[in-house]
Amino acid sequence: MPADAPPADVRSHIEAAMPRAKEELAELVRFTSVHDPRQFPVEECIGAARWVQQAFLDAGIPDVQSIETVDGSLAVVGSRPAPAGAPTVLLYSHYDVQPPGDRNIWDSEPFELTERDGRWYGRGSADCKGNVIMHLLALRALGESLGVGVRIVCEGSEEMGTGGLEALVEQRPELFTADVVVIGDTGNARVGLPTVTTTLRGIANVVVNVETLAGEVHSGMYGGPAPDALAALVRMLSTLRNERGDTVVDGLDATQTWDGVEYDTEQFRSDAGVLDGVGLAGSGTVADAVWARPALTILGIDCPPVVGSAAAISPRASARLNLRVPPGMDPSAAQDALVAHLEAHTPWNARVTVEREAVGSPFRAKTDGPGYAALSGALEEAFGHPMGTAGQGGSIPLCNALAQVLPDAEIVLMGVEEPRCRIHAPNESVDPTEIEKMAVAEALFLQRLAVSDS
Repeated sequence: MPADAPPADVRSHIEAAMPRAKEELAELVRFTSVHDPRQFPVEECIGAARWVQQAFLDAGIPDVQSIETVDGSLAVVGSRPAPAGAPTVLLYSHYDVQPPGDRNIWDSEPFELTERDGRWYGRGSADCKGNVIMHLLALRALGESLGVGVRIVCEGSEEMGTGGLEALVEQRPELFTADVVVIGDTGNARVGLPTVTTTLRGIANVVVNVETLAGEVHSGMYGGPAPDALAALVRMLSTLRNERGDTVVDGLDATQTWDGVEYDTEQFRSDAGVLDGVGLAGSGTVADAVWARPALTILGIDCPPVVGSAAAISPRASARLNLRVPPGMDPSAAQDALVAHLEAHTPWNARVTVEREAVGSPFRAKTDGPGYAALSGALEEAFGHPMGTAGQGGSIPLCNALAQVLPDAEIVLMGVEEPRCRIHAPNESVDPTEIEKMAVAEALFLQRLAVSDS
């Protein structure tokens, strides 16, 4: 599959290439590339890495290799030198995927690409194998006329968060040197509305443990004055949200607002699967809440299960708490504030210990350079709408790792993962028109960047 010289119109080239793109996405989705040997054979990830390596070689990247990282995953990296005086663009994606979960909930086989109602269903069809195809389409559309240098990086353990690629960035920064970095792992605010992600929330998790008694005691004989550890924990957790549902950790500002594209309330209800009649938590807009403010989520509680529970008072209970931290807020300081809040709101002088998990920093992209200017024009040309900006509630640690070693580079987050994709959930899907138009936008972006720096 040698890289073909494209026609002048990249749009027509990519449109004609979509049947092949579907076949290739089906091949890639067929790999059960979950980076966890306890769940799937490691050979599946190796096979996916080899597929990606060959695909980028065939797309015109002459030097592509797979490098084993410290977590055992294979990072596929490659490069094509820049013409004299031209910038270099790094194109990122990942080939590993989330586990499918309960397959009975899926309407089709998770690892077989299946078309329904114009969408392509399968685990990884959007996150992030659809973005791998986006990069391939853009590179093939430009072929030998590519006027910039290109590096490709395709990660093998992003979904597990085990840090293999971040360690490789530290160990071999020369593999990532670029003027502009395109993180192909986000998406538009909705189908057909070109959107780049400019902020990511960080993370500051803790596990809180509460102890009140030497052991379980009978609730009939001792219930009332005997301090219930589970009740103490519930009371502590209740102080982390106010009556409107806003996160209210002492010392943390939770009044920030978002100034990019809005997140329509009804769209959010649909995307999140909010049940009819159930209200949304918090004040302000949806965009404020998910992109600009801290958010506390109770991830899990250790306590007696309902089935088999005895008439006894719990002597101990624990909870794992997830604190999302917006740009402009220090995650370590936020974690300190959460710990102090829990300790200050402990009832009955219960014994409390708080275990701190590793923090992740929030990210804010630079948006005033030539890369963003070129991308804005390319997205508007591809979609027929002006580019919007959005945040993302989740974290992508790689962004901060790259920002450390490439302080002058522009980092762009975009891709095919619009809300209807339901990434990480059963029945993940991708809209093929998003793959096509985003590939057109990426090809036009590379063309514009080459012209602007010539």
